[in-house]
Parts: sequence; structure tokens; C-alpha cells
Amino acid sequence: MEEYLKGLLAINKEIDYKALSPLVLAYVGDACFELYIRQRVITDNVRLPTQKLHRLTVNFVRASSQSDIIHGIWEELEESERAVVKRGRNAKSGTSPKNAHIIQYRYATGFEALVGYLFIKGDMDRLMYILDKSYDFFCLNNK
Repeated sequence: MEEYLKGLLAINKEIDYKALSPLVLAYVGDACFELYIRQRVITDNVRLPTQKLHRLTVNFVRASSQSDIIHGIWEELEESERAVVKRGRNAKSGTSPKNAHIIQYRYATGFEALVGYLFIKGDMDRLMYILDKSYDFFCLNNK
């Protein structure tokens, strides 16, 4: 997974991540997080049919779970990362959540902005650390 993401980074070297809207960061982070989760779910549950794999993935990527994750790993974040989460949380998306409270939706957007920020910034070591912590936190708290 890490090698795949590193390959994608070659595309992003020209992007100034500091100038991007937090909603653009969240857009990228959403895709990155879902791909990471799909890979981990498949690796950990290789014999399950795709329908069950999909249900497991949805449990991770829904807004309420992402909100719980960002709260659970908050102490692990650097100050600059917390600032990105806050920018994402405070961004006005213009859409309303279907299956989550607005507060959860905003924190989920903050989490996705953080993932997108680390991806576009090209900090793969930190991105993988945060993604691994997120996965472990969710699994530990949702048995």
C-alpha cells in the first residue's frame, strides 16, 4: 500500500498543499483513507465475500467513525496537523450529512483534510503512521 501511494505522489509534487482549500484536502483524504481501509480490510479478512468486505469498510469510513477516530488520535497529532483538522472541521461544505450529526460530519471532514494534507504534502511516513493509528483505534474501540 505504501509503495502504491508513493507512486501516486509523483503526480502531486507540483501541488502547493498550503494553498488548497480544506475541502479539497478532505476530497483527496476521503479517497486515500478509503483505499487504505479497503486494503487493510481485505488483508485482515481475505476469505470474506465482497458484500461483507464492503460492510466492514463502510463501518470505518462513515462520518461517525471518522469523528471518533480523530478524537481518539488527537493527542498523537502535531500542532500543524491539529490546525489542518480545525480548518477542515470549520469549512462550510454546503452539503448536509445523511447519516451523521453535523458535528460528527465536521470532525470527519477535519480528519479527511488531515489525511489529504499529509498525502499531498508527500509525508508518507507520517501518513502511514496516522492511518495505522486510526485503524488500530477503530478496531480496539469497536469489538
